[in-house]
Amino acid sequence: MSLLDKPSWNLMERSLDASTLRQKVVANNVANVDTPYFKRSDVLFEDLLQGQMSSSTPSIEGYRTDSRHFFIGKSTNLPNTEIKTDESTAINNNMNNVDMDYEMSLMAKNQLKYNTMIQQMNSEFKKMRTVLGGK
Repeated sequence: MSLLDKPSWNLMERSLDASTLRQKVVANNVANVDTPYFKRSDVLFEDLLQGQMSSSTPSIEGYRTDSRHFFIGKSTNLPNTEIKTDESTAINNNMNNVDMDYEMSLMAKNQLKYNTMIQQMNSEFKKMRTVLGGK
């Protein structure tokens, strides 16, 4: 078993992947702000993850006879990141729906999420290095 093969590591990795993809999508939206008939796109990951975590669909659940037993519950499969294009709106005369202020705020929000995830991963690496006897 790999030290990095844990659900929390997988979640951080997928979150970083989604954040990287979101940066590319937002940059594409900004680059096409003046392109006639261009429709903005957005990345869905957090909403899909939240939906999966709070879904009321029953799953296999293990019977625990002792509180020290591992919990066997919902699947730890993470949802795939999706790109969604907003075809229904138009805010400019050229039928484009890119709002530069909104896109820049999304870019800033995404950068904060990305930096937070990197800090969390660095913290986890530091803990692992300490446990393994490093400095």
